Amino acid sequence: MSTDYQAGRIALGARLRELRTEARLDGKSLAALLGWQGSKVSRLENGRQTPSEADLRAWADAVGRTDLAGELVARRNGLETQYRSWRRQRSAGHRARQEVAIVETAATKMIRGVETARIPGLLQTPEYARTMLSSAAAFQGVSKDIEDAVRARIRRQAALYEPGKTFRFLVWEAALYMLVCPPQVMAQQLDRLGSLIGLDTVELGIIPLGAQLGRTPAHGSWIYDRRLVIVETINAEMWLDDQDSVTLYERAWEWLADSAAYDTTARRLISRAQAALDGA
Repeated sequence: MSTDYQAGRIALGARLRELRTEARLDGKSLAALLGWQGSKVSRLENGRQTPSEADLRAWADAVGRTDLAGELVARRNGLETQYRSWRRQRSAGHRARQEVAIVETAATKMIRGVETARIPGLLQTPEYARTMLSSAAAFQGVSKDIEDAVRARIRRQAALYEPGKTFRFLVWEAALYMLVCPPQVMAQQLDRLGSLIGLDTVELGIIPLGAQLGRTPAHGSWIYDRRLVIVETINAEMWLDDQDSVTLYERAWEWLADSAAYDTTARRLISRAQAALDGA
């Protein structure tokens, strides 16, 4: 069983335990109310068994929280779709994940992205993308179809020029200085970044290191219209499509956007990073 699935199952079990405790029921009493063996309550609460939808609705009814049945069922249905481990996604190679990104981008009118330590994939040069994908493959111990993945990532960038689409990127200034690739590759990448300023479908904001922030740019995230947020961690992606999460990430994006520099000032920040690279 994948670790991301199991982590979700444990989290669901913890929620079930919380509801039972709030209802002032012990495991034996709840099992009696439900007509279950006592061991089933323990297995569900400790993430050793996946509950059925009927189990969850019965649980919510037994603890007097029928109103939460929908939440519990949604959590169960999200076990396989919300947390997607990188190793599992990349076990068949990197291209498949890039193809998913192409599909999601095609279905979206406005993408808002935040990156704190790297250049967004939609803005990467082939050489920078190759370095990033190769590094990810080495880190995860899965090195397959890097070149196919690079081609797919670059193919996705055609969406930047499609009328009716809007791309709003926020990049922390530190990402302009991080040598995650050879200096000459970074130089080309910074040129590419500067060339996109002024494109009518693209808004690029650079968050200066000295900017006054409403909140810190904790991690990268991508908002697809108002229907989906994708957040990357070291071991997994989180695909969040509940409205509370989307609203929260929208607020985080707006707070960071208020601190960003655009147009001429953004270009100046990129030029400063280029100058620092030339002098390295």
